[in-house]
Amino acid sequence: MLDFTSALYLGLRHASASLDSWCALTLGRPAAVQEPPGAEPVAADLARMQGCEAATLLPSTLHLFRDLFRMLATAQTAIVVDAGAYPIARWGAETGVAQGALLRSFRHFDVDALELLVRRLVKVGRRVIVVCDGYCIGCASAAPVRAYADIVGRAGGLLVLDDTQALGILGHTPTCKRPYGLQGSGSLSWHRANEPHVIVGSSLAKAFGAPLAVLAANDRLIQRFTAQSEVRQHCSPPSVAAISAARRALEVNYHRGDALRSHLVELVKQLRNALSKLGLQACGAIPFPVQSFVIKRNPGVELLQQRLQQRLLERGIRALETRACDGVSVRLTFLVTALHRLMDIDAIEDACAQILSARISTLVL
Repeated sequence: MLDFTSALYLGLRHASASLDSWCALTLGRPAAVQEPPGAEPVAADLARMQGCEAATLLPSTLHLFRDLFRMLATAQTAIVVDAGAYPIARWGAETGVAQGALLRSFRHFDVDALELLVRRLVKVGRRVIVVCDGYCIGCASAAPVRAYADIVGRAGGLLVLDDTQALGILGHTPTCKRPYGLQGSGSLSWHRANEPHVIVGSSLAKAFGAPLAVLAANDRLIQRFTAQSEVRQHCSPPSVAAISAARRALEVNYHRGDALRSHLVELVKQLRNALSKLGLQACGAIPFPVQSFVIKRNPGVELLQQRLQQRLLERGIRALETRACDGVSVRLTFLVTALHRLMDIDAIEDACAQILSARISTLVL
């Protein structure tokens, strides 16, 4: 079975034999009492990698955003959420309402709408916190992070970025030949938006394959967060095994990350080109590892794509049926990883060609 449903983009699985040994998975103490072994150097490495002053590790982004917005929100705050933001960041923003914050949203990736809303909120005395994803797999587009950061900076507010998808994939100095950029340092580097008023929360469970999260920002904010975080006081910290996996991921990324990303780009471009010839149109311009396709010029497109996903599964190829960030449009989606090979892309092309060569009515009935 060829599987295109895993988000381990760099192919990092972290078998136990590849990790440092440990005496215990946990110390039995919260991070507020004692950091788990290895947590501080891994956090420092992640901060440097993303171009931030400091960072701290959390068990998950759900824990991270819950505590972050509990700390930032006040009765004078307005939390402004991009309408397409991933649910976990939105759930975190909703906790700010309990602190008296105003919660508003704006049209997905609409810079003008954000600027207008921010001006109105500042005019009535609100400090603005803008929330968005660095990369949206729903519309296959990178957020206008640079523009958002400029708007928030002029307003004296904060930009909170969920960079889970981009961390480990996008990096600094992107070019036509290197669309991801270098080092996998995330959206801030990709957009040149490393600013003191930008806060980044990311899971390492995608490209880096490590089940934990990192909060990165300026040193003052991280110190305040570590002092006030309820998660650090009352919840178990990331396990020693997860921290070891994160450390290994950073080592692999340093030595081989750009080569793995180059391989990914080659695979994705091959997939886009192959399916385009068959009448499947790729969503978005960036050859991101998550690739969604729609069938061109067909009135029964949604049912047809669902049948196509089922027919691929019958032929030993597991893909996903997903919806765009509008929650309506249905697409056929492949998650490509560095473990895939060009022959795997050929297999997708051959299977789709066979399926689509049949009469459309056969698929729909």
